[in-house]
Amino acid sequence: MSENKRRLLGQHFLTSNSVAKSIVNLAAIKRDDIVLEVGTGKGILIPYLCRKAKRVISVEKDSGLYKDAKAKFSATSNLSLEHGDAFEMDDLDFTVFVSNLPYSESRNAIEWLVQQEFSHAVIMVQSEFAQKLLVGEGKNRRAVSVIARYCMEMKKIMDVKKTNFQPRPNVDSVVIYLKQKQKISKEVIAATNKLFSFKRKTIRTIARKFDLTVDSDKRLEDLSDGEIIEIAKKVI
Repeated sequence: MSENKRRLLGQHFLTSNSVAKSIVNLAAIKRDDIVLEVGTGKGILIPYLCRKAKRVISVEKDSGLYKDAKAKFSATSNLSLEHGDAFEMDDLDFTVFVSNLPYSESRNAIEWLVQQEFSHAVIMVQSEFAQKLLVGEGKNRRAVSVIARYCMEMKKIMDVKKTNFQPRPNVDSVVIYLKQKQKISKEVIAATNKLFSFKRKTIRTIARKFDLTVDSDKRLEDLSDGEIIEIAKKVI
């Protein structure tokens, strides 16, 4: 695949072994952990993950990259390589999630991750998405940040310059550590997204659209993450 096509698909491969090693170290993997990596790519994380984990499951959607990885890592006994869309799979059991997410998949990944049972995750996302995800309360919040903050404790742990990727992206990336607090269902996620399509309206007006009665002139930006999720649960 050409470099231009990979750029259009959001495929930017990490080329720095020192960054890869740092990401795996920051993931605090224990010997009894099962690690899920989404996006095998060129496999730069795999040797470091396999040295620390009991088992590593790496899922790659691109058939060419999957075949290359199968050939490259055929002798790695605690590695399971899977071909397909991990976010469409419902039989992946893991304790730690590690991924260098394409920008186009970042939101899908968060919405999928909050439905799973796991201990913690380390993800690398483009800085623009990290800003959306980590934003606190207020009018700049998006549905994905409410969903993520409600379900997980999150903190930025490392900046990664765009020079560490090939092809080089337009922006730098950020590594984020996430620790699970609780899960929510896909129905609550969908309802939260619906609520944010009316984010400039009052809670009273939004509630009316779903045949609910809420006596409040506040807007979503005035509510806590938990309050928004509780309204979403009533919308289902």
